[in-house]
Amino acid sequence: MMMKMIKGFALLVFIGYLFLWVITPTYQYKNKWLVTVRAHTTSTYFGTQGPTMLLYTFPVLFIAVVASVYNHLKKKSNQNRDEGIKEATSNNLSTWKRPMIIKGLGIVSKIELAFLLMFIALLVWSFVTYLHVSFAKITPKSAAKKGEEVWESKLDSVALRFGLIGNLCLAFLFFPVTRGSSILSLFGLTSEASIKYHIWLGHIVMTLFSLHGVCYIIYWIATNQTSEMLKWAKTDVSNVAGELALVAGLIMWATTFPRIRRKMFEVFFYAHHLYILFMVFFVFHVGISYASIMLPGFYLFMIDRFLRFLQSKGNVRLISSRVLPCETLELNFTKSQELSFTPTSIIFVNVPSISKAQWHPFTITSSSNLESDKLSVTIKGEGSWSKKLYQILSSPNPVDQLDVSIEGPYGPTSTNFLRHDMLVMVSGGSGITPFISIFRELVFTTETIKCKAPKILLISAFKDSSDLTMLELLLPSSGAPMEFTKLDLQIEAYVTREKQPMANDKKSIRTIWLKPNPSDAPITPILGQNGWLWLGAIISCSFVVFLLSMGLLTRFYIYPIDKNTNEVYSYASRAVLNMLLICISIMVTCSIGFWWNKKKNAMDSKQIQNMEGVTPVNSPNSWFYNADRELESVPQQSLIQSTNVHYGERPDLKRMLFEQKESSVGVLVCGPKKMRHEKNWYHPKAFYATSNLARHLHIQQPQSRPCSGDGESGQNRLAFLIEQIQEKNHIENAPNPSPSFVEPCIAEVDPVDRLAVSATARDDDFY
Repeated sequence: MMMKMIKGFALLVFIGYLFLWVITPTYQYKNKWLVTVRAHTTSTYFGTQGPTMLLYTFPVLFIAVVASVYNHLKKKSNQNRDEGIKEATSNNLSTWKRPMIIKGLGIVSKIELAFLLMFIALLVWSFVTYLHVSFAKITPKSAAKKGEEVWESKLDSVALRFGLIGNLCLAFLFFPVTRGSSILSLFGLTSEASIKYHIWLGHIVMTLFSLHGVCYIIYWIATNQTSEMLKWAKTDVSNVAGELALVAGLIMWATTFPRIRRKMFEVFFYAHHLYILFMVFFVFHVGISYASIMLPGFYLFMIDRFLRFLQSKGNVRLISSRVLPCETLELNFTKSQELSFTPTSIIFVNVPSISKAQWHPFTITSSSNLESDKLSVTIKGEGSWSKKLYQILSSPNPVDQLDVSIEGPYGPTSTNFLRHDMLVMVSGGSGITPFISIFRELVFTTETIKCKAPKILLISAFKDSSDLTMLELLLPSSGAPMEFTKLDLQIEAYVTREKQPMANDKKSIRTIWLKPNPSDAPITPILGQNGWLWLGAIISCSFVVFLLSMGLLTRFYIYPIDKNTNEVYSYASRAVLNMLLICISIMVTCSIGFWWNKKKNAMDSKQIQNMEGVTPVNSPNSWFYNADRELESVPQQSLIQSTNVHYGERPDLKRMLFEQKESSVGVLVCGPKKMRHEKNWYHPKAFYATSNLARHLHIQQPQSRPCSGDGESGQNRLAFLIEQIQEKNHIENAPNPSPSFVEPCIAEVDPVDRLAVSATARDDDFY
């Protein structure tokens, strides 16, 4: 009840914030309500900036703090373990959450599409209302007073309104790229799954700002005011700063288009750092008072970015690496027992000896419950960065020490796989990696807390038999109890390019143990076990520090000069001081929170011991591709007995999915792009004939992140999640055909479950 009240209150404030944007362009708001607010809130401490921050900045930061409390309580409640109770939801909600493919937008649910249409409607409403209000004041007489034609005055008005609408979009631009965002988690989203919103908003922002600039250039030329292009006013809009901001934005925008981003990813990556110049000159252009409208999203992004910077400065302890014959590595790190994460979470990995600048996201394959002191990721050597890493660790004389830095982990606040009677997990190639963490989590559920888990059907397709060794990664390398006698597991593995087992090639799986470095530390939560509460404290404290410092500075330095007239003290100087105070307040509060928690976790670093060893030479008669794991333990034997390997064929997904008779079946799919176009997923007649099995279906496509080391290109490999709850004797309407998967019928989603994507060095290297 408490959590629902907190979430409901936050949503109420958010609705009020959106309503504020709806009324912003109206005459009533600008000339009556805003005047009243300013009359009661303008002070000698905050000047005219105070009302803007009260209306536009404070509500969003307040929502972020409340969301942090909500996420903390939700995390605590999830630690009590979900017993898999199924919640009932309406068919209307199920219908609205059905995803679809829209060219240019990708995979979107009907709810996402509805919100997109409402946002576009807000933009259109704002633009039309702005023009209606401004055009009402433009007459031949008013234009003549300025020495202009009516159309020139209207062009001036249109140019300004393009900029105002662009500012609206800019206010939301940074929310999706805040990886540790409490607001995204409040709505059941993750940054990886929300990148598409950042992309859409980025295109809209740059389109509007480009129109804003072009229209003003035409206006200045038509009215013989080209000198305005070089204007940097002391107490007015700075045109030069706006032009510099636009140039920085255009460079970023140009590098986002697929041909450049895929072929020259490093150009795209480094060009995106121009956002710093873009934001600085934007503030110079409009002034800090008006910039406070878009401040909250960027403020939260800056907090998140600085916390990630602090975390990435140190090296983490790499224990060992399992080297598979299919050019795949499993890296095993030490972690503190306080660090917990949900299945399908990701971390960003940096290996300075390969590249100090490149950070690559990888799906975590371990379970924080089953393996309390270890975190694992799997990397396939297909791109230049990942191949270099594989060569380093797979050479006959591998290194005995490797410096690694990480950021994260990031993931959903909770997952709820136990609500299903059966899980069908379909993977293509390296797409199996997200399912490893799910499998290990379910093992912990059945063997440790004695909770009933759903049956598991794992359908994996591989190109070559050497890739079968990835199935062995379902079992931890060492150190974790791995009995799964109570877990009903069936694995159907398909080798598509070989007609029979390759008996001559007998490469083995090796484990490379690495020596510790005294400066290495276990992976710890960036803000400790109560990270959400710390984040809320940092947001609130940093903003309070900023308000206090800004208020004192304004009252005792700026106000005696300007007297709140905004006609004496330089806009640029005021902007510099405000930006400096914002940065200082964020850096101080983030550093205090980070170092306080790091000190608490220092004991974990002292427990690092030298770990040396070599991999035992196993039997050449191992099951997967004659690998080196001996059939000596119950888990290994159980895994072998649960697996059927099919050579020279592909899985009949339609038949296998709809043969399941359980009342509640969850389907999770992760694989290359080609798999998404499998006809079995979306053939309308086929699905209509069996649509009585589909009651609830949840699909989410997290955004893959290309991490190119050499500017190599490739096809995106996207991961997506399907959760389908089948209800017997329930017939849905025939779904619309989709070019990627079956039409979903989603009902209830508590958190938004997702499959994270791991990237190696190219667009086509994703797990």
